[in-house]
Amino acid sequence: MPVVDIDTDELRALTGHGEKTDEEFEADLFALGLEYEGETEDGDKQFEFAPDRLDRLSVEGVARSLRYQYGDARGVHVPDPNSPDWTIEVDPSVPDERPYVTGAVVRGVDLDEAALDSLIQLQEKLHATMGRGRAKGAIGIHDLTMLKGAGLGTAGGSLDLGGSLGAGGADTGGTDAGPVIDDDALDGSEPPESLDEGPARGSGENSITYRGVEPDGDQFVPLDADAAMTPGEVLTEHPTGETYADLVEGLERYPAIYDEIGLFSFPPVINGRRTEVSTDSRDLFIELTGTDQWTIDKMCVVLCYALSARGGAIEEIEVVYQGDTYPEEYGPELVRPDLDTDEKTVGHDRIETVLGVELDREEVVDLFERSGLDASYTLGEETTRYDVTIPPYRVDVLHPLDLIDDVGRAYGFDELEPRYPDVGTVGGRHERSRLERAVRTALVGLGFEDTLNFHMTAADENYERMQIEEGSGAFGAEEAVGITSPYSEDYTQLRTWALPSLVQVLENNTHRSYPQDLAEVGFVAHRDDDENTRVAEARRVAGVVARTDATYEDAKARLQAVCDDFDAELETPAVDHPSFIPGRAAAVELDGERVGVVGELHPAVLVDHDVEVPVAAFEFDLSGLA
Repeated sequence: MPVVDIDTDELRALTGHGEKTDEEFEADLFALGLEYEGETEDGDKQFEFAPDRLDRLSVEGVARSLRYQYGDARGVHVPDPNSPDWTIEVDPSVPDERPYVTGAVVRGVDLDEAALDSLIQLQEKLHATMGRGRAKGAIGIHDLTMLKGAGLGTAGGSLDLGGSLGAGGADTGGTDAGPVIDDDALDGSEPPESLDEGPARGSGENSITYRGVEPDGDQFVPLDADAAMTPGEVLTEHPTGETYADLVEGLERYPAIYDEIGLFSFPPVINGRRTEVSTDSRDLFIELTGTDQWTIDKMCVVLCYALSARGGAIEEIEVVYQGDTYPEEYGPELVRPDLDTDEKTVGHDRIETVLGVELDREEVVDLFERSGLDASYTLGEETTRYDVTIPPYRVDVLHPLDLIDDVGRAYGFDELEPRYPDVGTVGGRHERSRLERAVRTALVGLGFEDTLNFHMTAADENYERMQIEEGSGAFGAEEAVGITSPYSEDYTQLRTWALPSLVQVLENNTHRSYPQDLAEVGFVAHRDDDENTRVAEARRVAGVVARTDATYEDAKARLQAVCDDFDAELETPAVDHPSFIPGRAAAVELDGERVGVVGELHPAVLVDHDVEVPVAAFEFDLSGLA
């Protein structure tokens, strides 16, 4: 569980509640889910909290939550950023293992010792949580007055993702030239190697470059060092380099960031001394690199909100990817930070059911606003629906229950009165569970062997080996739900259909005798932006008939028997499906609704799975039998 160190004097200043005692703060924070853990040697309070609320990793984020709780702030606040004056150009030489970058400029920050300590803590806490120890995302923070921006399309500087605060300088007046810096200010930086220059894009007048560098390439002076080193020397001769050397181990080229002067940052390992941030810094350049664009974008937003609380004015930057390494879901040209809000819905009856209290509609809207959310409601025939706007720093709101949790905390969990349910019930199977059990029984009665397979799989098993393309529109070809950090390359996504799992079982049992008739009633899922969770879940019924004389009719007959058991009207109009032999496949329509597919598996599928006998198969949505 994350632990954040809080200076309660800073908390009083940021909340505007100088009258609050430490004990009152402890009680108020406990109501928000932050539990007092003790004190540091410096007298700061330590609070532990659930790892979902990463916007509370700093005193600024905690103060923002308290202001909402006290009613001093309401609704969603989104800073109004200034137009971009800086561009980060991403050169194709950037290592494929760390291709993405984001960032922001923050001007006019009031950095005293306490604010600087809080910023350093937030940076390191984000590294440890969302950044996965800098492996997934790492942050560099630089003094903007020490960065010198190049013209677009030339070798420029970029930002460090290593983690320690760095300061870099560039012309803050919006001119092309940047400040004059004498030779002593270079700290051993050398001009960057020649780059393949792409077309100049972006509107920012100053440019820095994120690119790759040879291990024994350009030198720079890292933080806490006095001599210039190459990136390779940093990994073997600098304590921080030794600590994070494994993050770039095996790379032919290391990630590097250049401005017009030269190399000033070696992410995700360490920043250059030239751009170190101090209490005299007022204008900051924030940059983040990593393996996932969404993750580093959200880390950047959390930082921007914290610095905004210190009086900083957010300024956008442009990110221009040259080549084909850009994140496909965003495109090659981005404007960051990404301050877009999100939207989710939740029903009034569900809020009351989960919390166990009766609330009127205006009170629910008030509780949402006191949670830092915006909400409006629509009257429906069965229930009132709330459309809730979620601020960009909230990375934890994935489901309607997350919204209900916010309502409950704003209401006060201590205010909820325990009570017994009005109706006594006896435990039993859920209706869906009873249906699944009945279908399994019917399948076993038809000679199938019931199986239970993993819900996770790999893309080649789910698509390629079944001869279908993701997103092609074929049954089972829906867009997959990917696993962000898969433990194994064999399990990188949730399966979108069940037949590939059964065919894998056949593949693993080719040494056993035939016939092999296998079935499964199991879970599948795919991406669906119309769902609150952006994931559509379903239960499927699937079966395979593997024998020397298996035909379409064998699968169809068993499918018909199952449908007859549940009084479902079955129709099977012809359909083309890449996993099945042309002319030997049909859609499964139950009571007029298309819910599946049935047919003889294509020889290419069987050969790829080393199955030497014909296989007839079917799959359809369990809901079609309800």
